[in-house]
Amino acid sequence: MCGILGVMATTQVGQLLYDGLQVLQHRGQDAAGIATAEAGRFHMHKGSGYVRDVFRTRNMRDLIGRWGIAHCRYPTAGSAYSSAEAQPFYVNSPFGLMLAHNGNLTNAEQLKRDMFLQDLRHMNTNSDSEVLLNVLAHELQVASTKYQVDAEMIFKAVAGVHRRVKGAYAVVAMIAGYGLLAFRDPYGIRPLVVGRNETPEGMEYLVASESVAIDTLGFKFMRDVAPGEAVLIDMQGNFVSRQCAEHTMHAPCMFEYVYLARPDSLIDGVSVYETRVKMGEFLADKLRHTMPHLEIDVVIPIPDSSRPAAMELAVRLGLPYREGFVKNRYIGRTFIMPGQASRTKSVRQKLNAIVQEFRGKRVLLVDDSIVRGTTSHEIITMAREAGAKKVYFASASPPVRFANVYGIDMPTRNELIAAFRSDDEICREIGADALIYQDLDALKQAVRTLNPSLTQFDTSCFDGHYVTGDISAEYLSGIEQARGKSNKSSHDEADGSEGGQLDLNLVTSE
Repeated sequence: MCGILGVMATTQVGQLLYDGLQVLQHRGQDAAGIATAEAGRFHMHKGSGYVRDVFRTRNMRDLIGRWGIAHCRYPTAGSAYSSAEAQPFYVNSPFGLMLAHNGNLTNAEQLKRDMFLQDLRHMNTNSDSEVLLNVLAHELQVASTKYQVDAEMIFKAVAGVHRRVKGAYAVVAMIAGYGLLAFRDPYGIRPLVVGRNETPEGMEYLVASESVAIDTLGFKFMRDVAPGEAVLIDMQGNFVSRQCAEHTMHAPCMFEYVYLARPDSLIDGVSVYETRVKMGEFLADKLRHTMPHLEIDVVIPIPDSSRPAAMELAVRLGLPYREGFVKNRYIGRTFIMPGQASRTKSVRQKLNAIVQEFRGKRVLLVDDSIVRGTTSHEIITMAREAGAKKVYFASASPPVRFANVYGIDMPTRNELIAAFRSDDEICREIGADALIYQDLDALKQAVRTLNPSLTQFDTSCFDGHYVTGDISAEYLSGIEQARGKSNKSSHDEADGSEGGQLDLNLVTSE
């Protein structure tokens, strides 16, 4: 999961891109980067850490230009500790390209070999985003029939990318001397939206991972980028788009609605907030029918993403709703921290119980999901220490039993508490007195109720069905082995280095 932005404006965009990254910070806390373009030159600064820590005033002064792209990331491919893998990535030929990517390529290793042996291109990092950039560069070179780039050539190159690349990807890219390119994979797994802003100097356009960036930056929402579609905005502000994939299927990632996206975002025509309210409604109905014997005194959410579901569940069941945990806003999301030890340590730093809301009560805790079980176990322990008589636990999503290979940091089944356990075993493992999960059909219905045109979803982490159709048992076994080696080398690397930041000013052809 990453956050991406692309802007074509009539004024300087450095501050706009910075503010946009702040809004999308929930999508990645590992690294951040901004690249702008002015007078045939790319300007870039990127590094490890939060957006506020990567950029200083001196860095922002150098990010001049009326168009640019930005990225915040946490790692799903590559190293969690390497500042060299912060995005955007740059390649100088053809024309000069900058690219930022949200998602995960499932054939990255094969592409890397092909790029070296057939296309004579070298990769300098382990990031699949660098692979994607070089595939795009090669396809642009193949499509080029003259020295200057045009829209037809670019769309032809994106079509070539779709033919070669497998997996999930939402992309923003800068083509030197021409403009801003954005495109989405043929399954629409990762989100991408576009907005516009009419000014006296002309129309401005913004492409982003979530609509919340469009809203808060003063743009008006236009639409989602369709699966397989490419959007192109040239330096004169002309907006064109084209379907570049031969075959498409609209199957957005269900985990965006469950956890990843901000509640004030719209994704594929669906309000994330309303979806989570519906999750609470369906979860309440299941609780009423399957566990009518439970005596519950109070419903308490695990902040923040489970709050809408917990409130609606309490309303539907006629139960008191209370805030029982105070969240420390300065601790990162435990789910996306790179090491298990970091996750365990940070839970109690992140949340503190309000004892009065637990003492002597039978409490129903509601969370958006249970992934590794680390957070759930610690929170239940905290509730008991605060004096809860009984602690029941409800998950607004189904059990996460399978690896996610499309850009979420849970790639191996060995890390998932539900992978090889029954619901009763999970309940005992996390220390709850009772456990209830959302049904997958109900979760799908929560989204479809708000947009009936959505008939397919990527629910692979719940049901093991991978919509791209290219994921084998051998592939999953391979990433599990690679993950084990990566974790060890990453921790060794983290012990020996502090990381760094990179400023880059690149001359490109106009």
